[in-house]
Amino acid sequence: MQFIRPRRLTMLDERKVSRTLLDVLIRAGLIAVLVVFCFGIFRPFLNLILWSLILAVTLYPLQLALRGKVFNSDGRTATLIIFIAIAIILVPTYLLGVALVDSVEHAMEMARGSGFSIPPPSDAVAGWPVVGKPLHDFWLQASTDLTGLAQKLAPQLKDASVAFLGTLSGVGVGLLLFVGALIIAGIFMAYGEEGSVTAVQIATRISGPDRGPRITALCAATIRAVAQGVVGIAFIQMLLIGVAFVIKGVPAAGLLALAVLLLGIMQLPATLITIPVIIFVFATEGASGSNVIFAAYTFIAGLADNVLKPMMLGRGVDVPMPVILIGALGGMVTGGVIGLFIGPVALAVGYQLFWQWVGNVEPEQRAADPDGLGPSDASEVR
Repeated sequence: MQFIRPRRLTMLDERKVSRTLLDVLIRAGLIAVLVVFCFGIFRPFLNLILWSLILAVTLYPLQLALRGKVFNSDGRTATLIIFIAIAIILVPTYLLGVALVDSVEHAMEMARGSGFSIPPPSDAVAGWPVVGKPLHDFWLQASTDLTGLAQKLAPQLKDASVAFLGTLSGVGVGLLLFVGALIIAGIFMAYGEEGSVTAVQIATRISGPDRGPRITALCAATIRAVAQGVVGIAFIQMLLIGVAFVIKGVPAAGLLALAVLLLGIMQLPATLITIPVIIFVFATEGASGSNVIFAAYTFIAGLADNVLKPMMLGRGVDVPMPVILIGALGGMVTGGVIGLFIGPVALAVGYQLFWQWVGNVEPEQRAADPDGLGPSDASEVR
């Protein structure tokens, strides 16, 4: 057999290769600098744009349902949806703020006057193990000399007040960010069809013409499934439990219902709120028939997410529900509330790509091993 010896590179060829490689490195470096520079400019608006995309994808089916029924224009329909959404958010927030201000003013009036007093502790408290004696002394001082106790705890109270005000300011900034994201989401929804085409083009450019449309549809379906299975279930639980609290006359029923909503979004059980409330009702009103019914209903409503979540979380997504749930929990831990949506999307896309890679077998290998068994296994079967 005659072997062909490879041609040796001349000095001119080496110069051409070096020049081409240098051009490629310079272009790649300039592109990297441009990308880093653009990302630094865009970074302050990253969370705002991400929230806007999530809200637009979540609310777009509602716009499709209302298209032509209220307004013929997509822009007007999107404006109506966003206006209603902002009203739904701002009205309860305003009422909650007014209730908090009234509660603070009432507490300050009671503290200034003689209407506020703490009953002395029972002697049995001192007999509690470990914490009994310190708790009894603290409680006794609070009941006899509340002003002196407040002066003694002034540094701790100051730090707690500063932390509380910081939390309130963070909530306010988050609320403004959410309202701004809703407004930008309305703009995205007004150009929903063009946005869908652009998303498919980007995904096709990244992953190929076969996978691009499927990945785009998977991302949209995952975001909507998380919105329904997490936020929607938390809202349903808040309504079920909040109505029971209001009918029963539980103090601060609105705040407790809001706490149930926040716990549901954070994937924490609502029983953290319902069980203490049940104990409070039995401790103050006794074990009457109405209280037993209230306790049973509230406890079952607190566990409703265990039934609703498997039904709604993976709905419409070609990915198993545990994958979406793990993505939501992991994203919440690593990225906060916005990670609640980004985590399932990333995990669902990775899950689909992994199994497509597993099933992507070369034609020669498939012809040699049609049963998908290894060489030893195939021989054993035959």
